[in-house]
Amino acid sequence: MPTNTALKRATLLKSVYTGKIVFVKHNLMIVDFHTHTFASKDCLTTPEQLIAACRRKGIDRVVITDHNTIVGALIAQKLAPDLVIVGEEIMTTRGEILAAFVTEEVPPGLSPQETIRCLRQQGAFISVSHPFDRWRSGAWRLEDLLEIAPLVDAIEVFNARCLSRQDNLKAQEFARQHGLRGTAGSDAHALTEIGAAYLVSAPFDGPDGMRIATEHARIQGRLSSFGVHFSSTYARYYKRLMGKKTLDIPHQA
Repeated sequence: MPTNTALKRATLLKSVYTGKIVFVKHNLMIVDFHTHTFASKDCLTTPEQLIAACRRKGIDRVVITDHNTIVGALIAQKLAPDLVIVGEEIMTTRGEILAAFVTEEVPPGLSPQETIRCLRQQGAFISVSHPFDRWRSGAWRLEDLLEIAPLVDAIEVFNARCLSRQDNLKAQEFARQHGLRGTAGSDAHALTEIGAAYLVSAPFDGPDGMRIATEHARIQGRLSSFGVHFSSTYARYYKRLMGKKTLDIPHQA
C-alpha cells in the first residue's frame, strides 16, 4: 500500500520494460490505473467513498474504469478533478479493453479493432485488461492479443485481482517482447482493495503525458486475497435482489 513520502523522495526510476535507470527531476506520482464504482454491476463503492479512500491511502491519480460506462467516473471527476481520470473497461467480442481519458462512452460488444478506433478518435490512452488471467471471462487468446498489440498504448502488466502471479508475469513478458508500456491497478471493487497495485511515475497531464510517463513508470503491488472476489458476487446479487439499477445506490461520504 502506498504511503507517498518515501516513494516521492526518489529521483530514479527503473523501467520494468527496458531495465534502464531514468533520472526524474520532479516528485513522483502514484497512480491506480484500474478501479470501479457503483456504476459497475458488481461494485457497491460510491464515488465519494472511492475518493476518500484514495486521499487516505496517498494515491495521487486514480483511473475509474467501470464496466462499459463512464457515468460513475464523471460523477467522481466533478467531485475531485485533481484526482480522478475518466476511464472505461470495455468488453469487446474478444476480451476487455482498459482506457483512460475517455470523453465519450464506448459501447460493449464491438470488435477489438472497432473499440480501439472509437477510443483513438477521442485521443484516449488504451490498455488491455488482465490479458493472461485464465480465470476471467475477459481474458484474451494469444492470437487476438498479437493482432491488437500494434494498435494499443499498453497492456495491464499487474492486476491485483489475478489469482496467479504467473498470469501477471506473462503479461510483463509480453509487454517486453512487443515494446509495449505497462499499466498496473488494483481492479478494486471494494474499498479495501484500492491501492493494492499501482504505477509510480513522473507527473503527467492528459493522455499524451500519460504515454510519456508510463514509458518509465515503476510497477508496485501485491495480489489481493481470493476473498475479494466474493465482494463482487455479493454486489451483483444485492443489486438483483433489491431490484436496484446500477446507479440507484445512494451516495455516501
